[in-house]
Amino acid sequence: MMVGWATMRGMILSAGNNTVRIVLRFVFFKWYSVCQFAIYQFNCAVLFSMLSSPLNAAPAAGTSEILQLYDQHCLRCHTNSQLSGASSSLLSESFGRQTSATISNSVWSSSASQVSEEQFIQLRSYVQSTPSRWNDLDMRASHRQPAVLSSLPAKPQYSANPLNLFVVVESGDDHISVVDGDSFQTIIRFASHYGVHGGLKFSPDGRFVYFSSRDGWVTQYDLYSLQVVADIRVGLNTSNIAISDDGNLILAGNTQPQTLVLLDAHGLAPIKTIAVHDAAGHPSRVSAVYDASSRHSFVVALKDIPELWEINYDLKNKWTKSGIIHGQQMGRPLEQQVGGTPRVTSLSTILDDFYFDSSYKHVLGVSQSGKVQVISLDSHSKVTDLPLNGMPHLGASISFERDGHLIMATPNLRNGQLSFIDMHSWQLIKEVELPGPGFFMRSHENTPYVWADSMLSTHKDTLSIIDKRSLSVVQQMVLRPGKTTAHVEFTGDGRYVLVSLMENPGELIIVDAKSLHEVATLPMAKPTGKYNVFNKLKRLEGASQ
Repeated sequence: MMVGWATMRGMILSAGNNTVRIVLRFVFFKWYSVCQFAIYQFNCAVLFSMLSSPLNAAPAAGTSEILQLYDQHCLRCHTNSQLSGASSSLLSESFGRQTSATISNSVWSSSASQVSEEQFIQLRSYVQSTPSRWNDLDMRASHRQPAVLSSLPAKPQYSANPLNLFVVVESGDDHISVVDGDSFQTIIRFASHYGVHGGLKFSPDGRFVYFSSRDGWVTQYDLYSLQVVADIRVGLNTSNIAISDDGNLILAGNTQPQTLVLLDAHGLAPIKTIAVHDAAGHPSRVSAVYDASSRHSFVVALKDIPELWEINYDLKNKWTKSGIIHGQQMGRPLEQQVGGTPRVTSLSTILDDFYFDSSYKHVLGVSQSGKVQVISLDSHSKVTDLPLNGMPHLGASISFERDGHLIMATPNLRNGQLSFIDMHSWQLIKEVELPGPGFFMRSHENTPYVWADSMLSTHKDTLSIIDKRSLSVVQQMVLRPGKTTAHVEFTGDGRYVLVSLMENPGELIIVDAKSLHEVATLPMAKPTGKYNVFNKLKRLEGASQ
């Protein structure tokens, strides 16, 4: 019989001393110092597999036995509240979307001798009976600001060029490295929250970098003094963040809970939470949030309803660090000014991966079946369909000038090809064949080449180099045979290319962008993404949006 937490707590506290000791350990155990990643993989993979199957009839286990099982097999990584620690949150909502096909049989076979199927059924029942929730009170309680903004140094505390730094996400052991883009030396390496993902955002002057983790944490880091400025947990599962063009606001998009959270970029104090649902009340997870800088607005992609949202933040008033607006509406708090009723564009289907033209008047969106549409943000209507096959990965697209035309290039998650599109006529120019499907591509205004990977195929070790003039492959490069090689990023001047060897242990491989010769390496723990400050700030040709 399933019981809620309050009922369970009453039953346990009325029991004997041994049970009470178990509960005390369960409740007060916080943020276990280090979770061995192998244990995490074993526990989560098997638990996902069991949670995805129907509930089987099994003898009811005593509450204390279930807590002991959780304590032994889950607590170290997921903490007492299931809200993550050294790994992702254990959410009943997440398990509901898993299928047993996503879990390999080898994982289950290797763990069967340690945990029985019956025990995992009991753990699954416990997790599903105590769904986790996150609200504004939880969020505000999580906020911390260890550094006072007014006390931060005015200049970088190192000799490297602050605009040619790379911020590298190392997912192999949840660390972030700051690398000098001239000497290719690591300036600092520090621990991050679990599952920090790509799409780091920088303040307009390049001083601060903001990153979010899959389990809902948003962090502000000072690249001058090399320290965390502020930290807040905005949800249980976060898609990504965006920063306003003036550097004053951060918008975070969540999948759990289904909300948008507006933050003050100067210390991450929460400003406003916006529930995500359509006019009929149907909720949606947030697929991604974007800054449409020339429109002074945030654009929101939704996973579960066919709508596109635009939220204006152009207040035409003076910003003060107290969070108060002065001007036409003097004294009104910021939360009343930003994040009001969004401008909604109704779509014919759900689009949840986007790319914008340079004017931010048009957005290209791909459906869950791989169909691409061009949407006008001004008229709130579809302009045209694009005849692309497979699953274009628009979020990794780039654009560049060719023969007086702005060209967009996009990789494909299903087919081994790059598609090149004229962004004026919206016509497909050419499709270039690659060894296999890939995820990332990059270029730079000072190079004649586009670099693309095939990391989703058996040719995961192959980089293809494409001439931007002829739109043809001029070289295929294998730097480490048999190893996953992807995510290219250029130095600010375009002279060098940094390539991720996405293994653990892995490397950053530095290649001369002209001679295409390897010049240096840096050891890393699965460097999944790296971001050059100058390229991200200037939004140079060939850089990611």
